[in-house]
Amino acid sequence: MTALGILYPGHSAEDDYPRIEQLLGSDIRVDLVHTDIGEDAHRVDALLQMGAPERLAAGLQQLRLSGAEAVVWACTSGSFVHGWDGAHEQVRSLAVAAGMPASSTSFAFVHALREIGARQAAVGATYPEDVAGLFADFLRAGGVEVTGVRSSGVITAAEVGTWGEEEVFALARAADTPDADVMLLPDTALHTVAHIPALEKELGKPVLTANQVTAWECLRLTDRRVNAPGLGALFTREPIVQV
Repeated sequence: MTALGILYPGHSAEDDYPRIEQLLGSDIRVDLVHTDIGEDAHRVDALLQMGAPERLAAGLQQLRLSGAEAVVWACTSGSFVHGWDGAHEQVRSLAVAAGMPASSTSFAFVHALREIGARQAAVGATYPEDVAGLFADFLRAGGVEVTGVRSSGVITAAEVGTWGEEEVFALARAADTPDADVMLLPDTALHTVAHIPALEKELGKPVLTANQVTAWECLRLTDRRVNAPGLGALFTREPIVQV
């Protein structure tokens, strides 16, 4: 049994994770602990506080007791808002506090893009335009070419959590660009796991979503690979050998 530790802010789309656990198979357990979200706002100042070390550390004891083998901070905006170097420091501090390998959803996107060999990404963001731009900057720092960013301007994770299939597909269609070889949907507050295969079929390209890549990153940290077609191309493709 491999136990994955997820630190998830507040309550929005955490029910994606039981679905992920079911799709991964019987020997994978996903342990999720909620962190204090503070002010629910996609604003830089609020997001910096959301990912503060003391907020993340508060949930670690419960994950350690669960037997988690690695931990991922499941908040894209609460990691990339710190910038490339600051997000690295956030993950280093989390690993030290947790006593286990650690990462964040922002780095999960970069690592997943490398895994599938995708270099040109379109971004469909629920965030306001300035926050969506910071995610694009983060991706560029990781060597990704961003072909376009679609911002929906939603301020709160609570509102994003109410979106259904219609809104998710509309965002992906609006954000797609002909030169993109992958679509990114970066908000962990957005329910996406049930829609990934259908999104990939409609767009004709891999789709990476926040909760999907978070689980994949945690598996990567535990040296596990799982073939799970229900979770899209990321979980079915052979890894790209970097040269």
